[in-house]
Formats: sequence, structure tokens, C-alpha cells
Amino acid sequence: MKKFFLAIAILPSFFGNAQQTDVVDFLKVEAEVQPISSERKIIGSVSYSFKILKQTDSIYLDAIAMKLKEISPNQNILISAEQKKIWFTANFKAGETYTVSFEYEAFPKQTLYFSGEQIWTQGQGKYTSHWLPSLDDTNDKIEFDLQVISPKDKTVIANGKFLQMEEMQWCFDMKEPMSSYLVAFAIGDFERKEMTSKSGIPIELYYKPKDSLKFEPTYRYTKEIFDFLETEIGMAYPWQNYKQVPVRDFLYAGMENTTLTIFSEAFVVDSLGFADRNYVNVNAHELAHQWFGNLVTATSVEHHWLQEGFSTYYALLAEKEIFGEDYFYWKLYNSAEQLKALSDEGKGESILNPKASSLTFYEKGAWALHILKEEIGEEAFKNAVKNYLEKHSFKNVDTEDFLAEIRLASGKDISKWEADWLQQSAFQSEQAYQSLLKSEFINKYFEVSALRTLPLADKKLQLKIALTFPNDFIGQEAVFQLMEKPFAETISLYKNGFESKNLFVRQAIALSLNQIPTELQPEYESLLKDDSYVTREAALYNLWVNFPEKRAEYLNQTEGVIGFQDKNVRQLWLALSFLTEGYKTKEKEIFTQELKSYSGQEYSFEIREKAFGYINELQLWDDNTLKNLIESGIHHTWQFSKYSKELLLEVLKNPVYSQKMEVVRNKLSVKALTYLDSVLKK
Repeated sequence: MKKFFLAIAILPSFFGNAQQTDVVDFLKVEAEVQPISSERKIIGSVSYSFKILKQTDSIYLDAIAMKLKEISPNQNILISAEQKKIWFTANFKAGETYTVSFEYEAFPKQTLYFSGEQIWTQGQGKYTSHWLPSLDDTNDKIEFDLQVISPKDKTVIANGKFLQMEEMQWCFDMKEPMSSYLVAFAIGDFERKEMTSKSGIPIELYYKPKDSLKFEPTYRYTKEIFDFLETEIGMAYPWQNYKQVPVRDFLYAGMENTTLTIFSEAFVVDSLGFADRNYVNVNAHELAHQWFGNLVTATSVEHHWLQEGFSTYYALLAEKEIFGEDYFYWKLYNSAEQLKALSDEGKGESILNPKASSLTFYEKGAWALHILKEEIGEEAFKNAVKNYLEKHSFKNVDTEDFLAEIRLASGKDISKWEADWLQQSAFQSEQAYQSLLKSEFINKYFEVSALRTLPLADKKLQLKIALTFPNDFIGQEAVFQLMEKPFAETISLYKNGFESKNLFVRQAIALSLNQIPTELQPEYESLLKDDSYVTREAALYNLWVNFPEKRAEYLNQTEGVIGFQDKNVRQLWLALSFLTEGYKTKEKEIFTQELKSYSGQEYSFEIREKAFGYINELQLWDDNTLKNLIESGIHHTWQFSKYSKELLLEVLKNPVYSQKMEVVRNKLSVKALTYLDSVLKK
């Protein structure tokens, strides 16, 4: 090994930011990486093999703010680093294969995250180059073999098959190539359970030890989803194995890294929470990406719908298999309503618009496939998808690659569909409406929703029927039509809704009936025991407001309820306990401190955001909670950071709290202090 020196005299001769896939094909990388939490940095060594396609004197890897440490003898290849790239300079000859090895270190500002006791990556799009020298271009697929150095008491999960652990080195092997943004690993205190798909694919499901009782509801239907998608897509799962792991403070719902889905721990639920917030859709969506996005990858963002539209549609089909046809059409109807509203506002977007929103890529893309299947028939559609995937496996695709298979399999002219669903910005609401009418359930729903403008007296019988034998969604619609109507006219209908014992109808009552008539008090109180944390939270608050004389009783009934991962019921309970005069006065300070503690950095951003809301409403700010709020302004999750910044500006309007800043600033990290100073200057 020899020390690296920066060669500033020799500069790359061409194509600085241009496409280089015509010049070089990167084949394989063997990488050893060691994330260091205490310094929030990563050190690594990589060995890249690549084949030169056209003679050149320089090629590059994307590498954001990386410092080269040492290099091995590299066939007279000079290695140099810039702010965003690592360059290889030599007399490269067409047809020759080369190998380059070097060591590096970086302090990633994104993509590699240190969250509590966990470390995980999120390379969505083109960001892996922040922690691993790689390629932000999705069109060069590479075989990545990772070795991750981690303490023995932690579990490491990464792409591919786990081979062995030597000392602190976890070794993983990938057999097939993939785009760089799909390289990933996660480190944490995880345990796992394993199952095998019908086709024999090993499925590893990870969880934190404290969440062992939530394992089954969190991963419920995972095997069924896997087996269904293999059958529905018509092509075997294309990778060695499949793993899923929930992590804290994840930026999105989930991410489909090849063989390894990382998802938000907000979806870790118990059986009671399953009805309101489950992982099924995200589970199916990320798994579908293993075919649509990972096996075949869009050449550019213009064709992004080939990944997101397909995965959204196949996730809907999986939910249809699990929850039934009514649920499938209900989800289609709701996305159609969103897309129609966007289109009516003049904000509709073409699916092929590279700057389109997620709603367009995901939901309009799914609708386009749904309509296409209806037009050409299910058999032709399935054959086309299968042929498309097989022909372009481990390659890159554009929209025309898919349409060519559709035309071949169906023998039909699809030009009108292309114009309506791919090229036009307007959402084809009439076509969507006619498709929805094929559902008997949707027809009945439309009949009930059409009653919205009628006086209650003219629709009372129809609403009673809807509430007596309710469908989940039709029953909810009937309840919402009772809002702001005179209680004397609606009491009997509300009683029908309560007596239906339908979880979602009763939830609709909890969410919409804020002023509770005494005639409904016993029925409303029964909501505190429903199998829904959403219902219990709403019911506790509304009962507490409406019946002050029974506040202690309601709090006693719900004292041990935590709720979802964000502790929604518990945090509401703590806030109401603080406000209830004479309730557990000796413990009130303990309850208050518990609520404040949830603002701390040891908790996930979902818990902290909810805590900040209650702390602000109750004006419980002190030096520590203010410190926590300021630190939250630099959190890596932008939604939470944005919320915290806006809340801080509001809090600082109070001179009592603004005067505390001199004390608080002494407790801040350097980064948070810089942020605070920028806020105070404004």
C-alpha cells in the first residue's frame, strides 16, 4: 500500500458530467465499509472491475466529498478526487478489463443516517455516492458485494446472501447486477424470523426485541403477498432472497433496495392497531419493485412510472387478493378523486413528465395500467408484462419497451390509450368513472353519496338501511351525512350506527360527532373499548370535553393504552391528565415529565412531533424542551425539521421563551447552535 497524493496537474480530458455508459461498463465492486457513529462518518475500501467500451483517458465514479486515503498499485491508473467525483486517468483501451482499488473516508450529509442505536442507508434515486463511491447513473448496473464492519452485538442486514461473519465483518454476496441507488445496509438491535415462499425463496423478517409481540400483525400476509405477486406477475422472484427491516426516523414509508426493503417503524403495529395503520400496502408495493424498478430499471425519470405506477398497481392487486374486491375499488375511487381534483385545478400532469408529482407517477400510473388491462384483456396484459420482464431482465427500459410488448401480445391499436393516459395532462375521469361502475359496491356507494344534498327527511330511510347492514365505506358515508343535522332527527340513525358493531362506522361517529348528546352518551362511551387506536383517541378527547364530571373515569379506563408507534393515545392521556383538576395530583408532575421526555432525541421523530404539539398547547416549555425543539430543526427528516422550525419561530414570539435562549444555547450541539443563531438574526 502507498500513500495517496492528489494529482492536480492531470485533469480529465472530457465528458465531466456527461453520460459515460457508452465508454465504460462497471462490472463488479467488492466493498468493505465501516460506519462510525461517534464521528458520523464512514471509512471504506473498494475494488472496482470495469470494461472499457471505447478508448479513453479518463472515467469516473460519483463520490460526494470523499477523501482518498490509500491506493493499491492499479495498472498505472492515476486516481484523483474532486468534490463530487473520483477520477481514474490512464490510457484505457477498448475491450480491456481493469481493476482499481482504493480506500476512502467521508462524512455523509445524507443517505447514510445514524439514528439512535441504528445506522441505515437510503439511496433513493441517485444518492448512494454520499457513502460509497458508485454511479448516480441508473443505466450502469453493477454486481455489489458488501462487507460491513460492525460491533458483534449488533445485527447487520445488507443486499444479497449473508455468507459469514469474521470478527466484526459481515459478508454479503449478490449474484446479479443492480443500479447503485439500490445498494443498502442497516445495523441495529434486531432479531429475525424466517419463512419460505411457495417457490422456495428464503424470506427474512427483522424486528426489535421489544416489538416481538408486534411481529405477527406487522408482517401479516407477507407470505401471501409474495406468493400472489409471483403468480400474478407470471415470473419467479428474480433474486437470491428477500429481507425486510423497520428502522427509526426513516424518510419515507419504505424503500425497495434489492433483496432488502427498509421501512418506517411507524408501521410496526399490534393487532389492535392493524385495522387503522398496517404495513400491507407498503409491503406489497416495495416487493413489487423487486421486479419493477430493480430487475428492470427506468432509463430516466421520464419513465419513472414504469417503476412506481407498476408497483402501485400490483400492490393494489395484492390488497384485492387479501381484503377483497370492494377494498380494491375503494382505493381506485379515492385515487381517482385526488387525480380529478388536481386535473380540475389545471394542475394535471402527463405520466411522462419528468417533473411530475408522486401522485401522477404512482396513482395515475396505476390507473393507466388498470384501464389498459381492461382494454386489451387480462390474458394479453399478463403475457405482455411477463415478456417485458424476461426480455429486459437486469437491464434498463423505457416506456416504448413496455408498449412494444403490449402491442405484440394484444395485436391491438393502443394509440388512443397512449394519448389519453400517457401523453395528456388531464385525468380521464369519465373513463375512470365507467371502470368504477363495474363494481356493484361502487354503484351502491354512489347511490348513497348522491344523497348528500338532500334534506335529511328525504333520505332517512336510505341512510338507515346503509347503517343497519353497513359496508365499511358506505356506512361511513352515511354517518358523515349526519353531521351538523339536528340531533332530534339523527339520534335514531346514530344508534343504528353504534348497533351495527362495524369498526369503521363507529370510528366515523367518533371522528365526526364532537358534540355528544346525553342520549348517546352510553353508546359513545363504548367507543373507548373499540379495536382501533384512532377511535379510542378521538373518543377519549370528545368524552373528556363533553362530560367534565366523568373525566377521571375516562382517564382511568384508558390509563394503560399506548396506541401506535407515536404513542398517540398515551400522549393525549398525559395532556388531559395535566389539565384535569384534582386528578392524581401526587403523580401529576411525573405525568408532565413523561410528556416532556417524549420530545427528546432518544425518541423517533413521530413521537417527538406529537409531544411538541402538546407541550406548546399546554405551554410546558422549559430549557430542556426548548433545546430539544432547536435540535429538531436540524433533523434529517425534512418534514419534521420543517415542523420544528416553524414551531420555534412561533415559540420565540413569546419574550419569556426568547429570553431563555442564552441559557439554552450552552446546551446545543455546534450544528444546532449555528441554526439557532441564523434564526435569531432573522
